Amino acid sequence: MRTFARLLLSLTAIVIVLFAAYTWLVMSWSYSDGERAGYVQKLSKKGWLCKTWEGELAIITMPGTVAEKFLFSVRDDAVAQHINQSLGKRVSLTYEEHVGIPTSCFAETSYFVIGIKVIDDPSPIAPAAVQAAPAPPAPQPAAPSQS
Repeated sequence: MRTFARLLLSLTAIVIVLFAAYTWLVMSWSYSDGERAGYVQKLSKKGWLCKTWEGELAIITMPGTVAEKFLFSVRDDAVAQHINQSLGKRVSLTYEEHVGIPTSCFAETSYFVIGIKVIDDPSPIAPAAVQAAPAPPAPQPAAPSQS
C-alpha cells in the first residue's frame, strides 16, 4: 500500500510539473503579433478568482459601416491604465496572440495587448485641385496666297 501511495504522489507531482511547464511555454511564446487600430469601447477587470483586464476595440473601416469588434486581454496594469486614459480616442493596440492557454483564469481571450499608441485624428482631406485641361492651340491665320 505504501508503494502505491508513493506512485500516486509521484504521478501527481509529474502532472503538476508538466502542466506548469506547458502553461509557462504557452504564456511566454507568442503564436502571432500585430497591431489593431480603432476605438476602445470598454475595459474592465473581471473574474471570480483570477482578475484579468478584458477589453473591446471597435474597428471602424469607413464611417457608416458596422464596426468589427476585437476582444483582447491585458496582463500589465500600467498598459491597462494607459488604455483607460485613452478611452474615446483613436488608438493603435500592439498585441501578441497566445494559442492553447489551458484555462480562462489567465484571460478570456488569446490576444494580449502589450502596448498602446494614441492616433491623432487625421485632418479632413482637402479635395484635390482640379487641373484644367490645356487649351487647344489657337488657329493660325491663313497665310496670304502668292499668285
